[in-house]
Amino acid sequence: MNKLLEFQKKVGAISKNSINPFFKSNYFDINKLIDVIKPILNEIELVLLQPLENINGKSALRTIIYDVNEGGCSTIIDFTTPLPENPDPQKMGSIITYFRRYAIQSLLFLQAEDDDGNSAAQTLKTTAKQEPRLAQKNLIVSLLKKKMPEIKTPEDYQEACMRLTGYELLPANYDNIINSLK
Repeated sequence: MNKLLEFQKKVGAISKNSINPFFKSNYFDINKLIDVIKPILNEIELVLLQPLENINGKSALRTIIYDVNEGGCSTIIDFTTPLPENPDPQKMGSIITYFRRYAIQSLLFLQAEDDDGNSAAQTLKTTAKQEPRLAQKNLIVSLLKKKMPEIKTPEDYQEACMRLTGYELLPANYDNIINSLK
């Protein structure tokens, strides 16, 4: 546990470098996350692995953190979470990435930093690109509400969309999301 404490002291907040235009929010993607944490993990001799596993015929993501030292290695964290089923390999890839990012963020107690200047500039660019997709966005919200009337917040919509379609709510995915929900 001392090495996890050392990690938390060194990592700081992670800047959000990606934009989710559906919710007009920023997030850090998996590659940014790895770029930030891997050098620190290596420095303090921790190894992070996220193998896919099959548990009773269902896919699961296992997140393991090993403490590597001169005498061998020991497990600090070993957590497995089942993944939603999806026969489409492309959608499954999105689901895996989504769960990997949130497993790392949660298990390492990472916080995100919002760069206000960058966020404001990106919001202007994003808003200009969103207008043609507004009808699609409204259709997706309507379809999601029909399938899951209990959803209320933007986070609920994102989670419902990932669970039902395997796609993140991004304009590039709108057509696939609509086809999956119809």
